Amino acid sequence: MNWFNQMSNETAFVVFSAIKAVVAFAIMMFMVAYVVLAERRICAFIQDRYGPNRAGPFGLLQPIADAVKAFIKEDFTPAHVRKLFFWLAPAIIMMPAIINLAVIPFGSQLGKQPMVIADLNIGVLFIFGIASLGVYGIVLAGYAANSKYPLIGGVRSAAQLVSYEVAMALSIIPVLMVAGSMSLQEIVGAQSGGFFKWFIFQQPLAFAIFLGASFAETNRTPFDLPEAEQELAGGYNVEYSAIKFAMFFMGEYANMILASAVIVTLFFGGWTLPIFGLDKPAQTLLAGIAHICIFLSKLCFFLLVFIWTRWMFPRFRYDQLMRLSWKAFVPLALANIAITAILMWVKK
Repeated sequence: MNWFNQMSNETAFVVFSAIKAVVAFAIMMFMVAYVVLAERRICAFIQDRYGPNRAGPFGLLQPIADAVKAFIKEDFTPAHVRKLFFWLAPAIIMMPAIINLAVIPFGSQLGKQPMVIADLNIGVLFIFGIASLGVYGIVLAGYAANSKYPLIGGVRSAAQLVSYEVAMALSIIPVLMVAGSMSLQEIVGAQSGGFFKWFIFQQPLAFAIFLGASFAETNRTPFDLPEAEQELAGGYNVEYSAIKFAMFFMGEYANMILASAVIVTLFFGGWTLPIFGLDKPAQTLLAGIAHICIFLSKLCFFLLVFIWTRWMFPRFRYDQLMRLSWKAFVPLALANIAITAILMWVKK
């Protein structure tokens, strides 16, 4: 342990940041695999079926079987596609969710180490800036396929994400106004001190708009117009196979996990729980582990909400989807900003 004690502060920061990044990435990939399994089992339950239950006990090895299948299948590249963009698109889909993990505070601290890889004072702005890059993967996939249906799916996705990013960004402005910061750690800290300090209770309209926009941003039902199997035969990913095809779905579930993490951080107190003193930074190792478990429990709850919604509601028509954003979410978000500003002025 002498070498550990002799490390400079800069070296220790780099080492611990690398460890946190590797662990966070590993946990996300594990969750991606088993959220897919959970979705298939929940879907089967809703439809009165069994779902995957053959690979391992209770089907728990099904994600491993799916991964092996994706790797050993032929990775076929059609002759008519634009090859460079065709290969780039699946990788671009995955990157935003992985990069944005860096600013999510998934706990308070373990020892003296904060449980966030990079505590940026503009964390919210960073998330929106990086998340907006995800649409390029879908647009490139549609363009690279050099085919009618994928191109329509790519164009739909671009219009959908631009529309709902506006509503999503406007919806969180009241949260930033109340918290007085764009640092995700400070936003979590502003929600400590009781359940009614959570922004879900202080800004319920902002939460409703942000949740709806999150479904649209992750292309989940009832906003899955870019895929729309009945009319586009799968949309932007119809020409893909094997591991490239799997990467699109890994990207979708990674984005779903990220969206759930952001919702928990902004509206549900992040790692805090106002009982047993768990809404304060951890002073012991056990409290630090408890904070991480609290965060993951809240995260899993919202993943279940995403899954349940997919199998309970029909898809919007495209005109309904765009109307909901520009004629409902955006005006309501603007009104919420004005009301919050007036209430804050009156309180002063």
